[in-house]
Amino acid sequence: MDLALAGAAAGSAALAVTYYLDARFHISNDMKSLSNKARATRYANLLAEHVKADKMLVYHALEQHANSSLANAPFLVFEGREWTYKEFLDAIDPIGNWLIKELGIKKGEMVALDGGNSPEFLLLWLSLEAVGACVAFINCNLTAEPLVHCVKLCGTRYLLADSDVRQLVSPVEEELTSSNVKTLYYDPQFLAAFTDKAPLPLERRSGINPADSSCLIYTSGTTGLPKGTIASRAKMLMMRETKNILGLGPGDRMYTCLPLYHASALAVCCLPCLSSGATVVLSRKFSHKTFWPEVHASKATIIQYVGELCRYLLSAPPSPLDRGHCVKRVWGNGMRPDVWEPFRQRFGIESIYEFYAATDGMGLLYCHNRGDFSRGVLSVRGPIWHWLNGRDEARVRIDPDTGAILRRSNGLAIRCKTGESGEMIHRLDPSNPAMGTPVYWGNVQAAEKRQVRDVFQKGDLWFRSGDSMRLDAEGRLHFVDRLGDTFRWHSENVSTTEVGDVVGMFPQIIEANVYGVAVPHTDGRAGCAAILAAEGVSIKPEDIEQGLGLDLKGLAEHCIAKLPRYAVPIFLRIVTQLEHTATMKLQKGNLKAQGIDLEAIEKAAKDKGEEPDQMYWLPPGAKAYVPFRGKDLRELEGGKVRL
Repeated sequence: MDLALAGAAAGSAALAVTYYLDARFHISNDMKSLSNKARATRYANLLAEHVKADKMLVYHALEQHANSSLANAPFLVFEGREWTYKEFLDAIDPIGNWLIKELGIKKGEMVALDGGNSPEFLLLWLSLEAVGACVAFINCNLTAEPLVHCVKLCGTRYLLADSDVRQLVSPVEEELTSSNVKTLYYDPQFLAAFTDKAPLPLERRSGINPADSSCLIYTSGTTGLPKGTIASRAKMLMMRETKNILGLGPGDRMYTCLPLYHASALAVCCLPCLSSGATVVLSRKFSHKTFWPEVHASKATIIQYVGELCRYLLSAPPSPLDRGHCVKRVWGNGMRPDVWEPFRQRFGIESIYEFYAATDGMGLLYCHNRGDFSRGVLSVRGPIWHWLNGRDEARVRIDPDTGAILRRSNGLAIRCKTGESGEMIHRLDPSNPAMGTPVYWGNVQAAEKRQVRDVFQKGDLWFRSGDSMRLDAEGRLHFVDRLGDTFRWHSENVSTTEVGDVVGMFPQIIEANVYGVAVPHTDGRAGCAAILAAEGVSIKPEDIEQGLGLDLKGLAEHCIAKLPRYAVPIFLRIVTQLEHTATMKLQKGNLKAQGIDLEAIEKAAKDKGEEPDQMYWLPPGAKAYVPFRGKDLRELEGGKVRL
């Protein structure tokens, strides 16, 4: 008996040690991740299987399920209506015959598609897939020069535009026509009128080269006109495999209100759902009014998010619909630390799957978070991961003013230490520099500009992500900022994202957009926060002055207590709304351009027929934000006040 007890005790002790070592060194986590080489081999085998079966198109995934036991399972839910996999497949032939017989679309031809979220958008995309064509997904918010640029860039003969965006497209129709681009408007009635149900030619979907272009997904255009990033047939297949991260399968319903023309909804929601036999629950667009009612009514089990969407949901007043839904998992990117746990607790979410990727980036990082340890991180790495993959990834020090990689006297880059932020870079093969890197349609130079040589040794080649990250002592990888959003003040690097998180934690503020502004007679950039007050908080100057509105003294104390002094925003711009991209990323271009120039701010407001934003600042030695007037700017310009 004593021996048995001793053996049990020894076994328990051994088990406890095993659990400790696993938790301490992330052994099981690292083993799941595999090496980059093993992952590449697995994908290569998967690709070979699809090539051998001659099933390379996204359309083939829809066809497979429509001809299986999932034929009558729901593929799409939209505004209360459902389409099964078979119903959706059957709706494609008439549209495909129109594309071939009426428009003369050739195999491999590029066709531009411009529209908001709708079943018709998905039907056109998959019909173009079915006839072997490529799709250029146009941002449906574009008009004028950016729209013309995107359409011309892809070299299409046709622009298929949703009738709902006619007012944006029609002003440039004549210019497009002169470039031999014909515009056709679609709506449900237009597509429903096609009746030719003859099977589409099989040769349109056979013999597909994995390297062929599947579609163009455009960049946001925040640094110039949008660039078209090519997604190959092989890449679209790989993106479908994110179903494995979520364990996605039949019966799952993923809700998205993000735009289909962007990879956010197309690749992150539609592709894994199509691949796994799950259901796409599609919303026309994000709205506080419709979000939770649609989630409840559709019985969605997964929500796809971007960080700002989660912040908006938290900013809404509490509602009975916050709970009682079927959602256990959320899946997306950009959820900030100050939002993470409040979002989980308020809406009863069990698992948060945060990922990092970019349309024109390399690789995919993700973290399945259920507890405190991995909250707010992109990935968790232990010694095994570093042994398997460490040589292919690095973080290097960057000059935030120039964006250049800092180098030692010998010309080689400086690796970041544990806890230090730096740009994430990925190793490339110098003999095949294009392997795995983004390819921009008609712009080879754009990809080459993101490659850098002689980083850690002469002759090596690396790809620049453009993003700053930090690995902490516990092996947790954190996203810090976009490099262009980091600025230097008092010889210190300031992350706008991290400062924005802190400012946004102040109870009276919904959201903060932080950026650097030029100040006369100073080096670097001073921090400025454009802030959006919470509902019911007055931003009228007279209310603020009397202590009845936004508490600027309390905000200053909050920032000073939570941030290093150099990172505390010196200027505040109180706005009534913040500009976002269609994927809810904050726009900073106009704010940066206007800076603290009060005349420029007033002119921008006048051009829009609006009241100018109020500016406040934290003068030297002050502990409360006060109005920033013309005399203050003149004193800065005259050198009477130095920051």
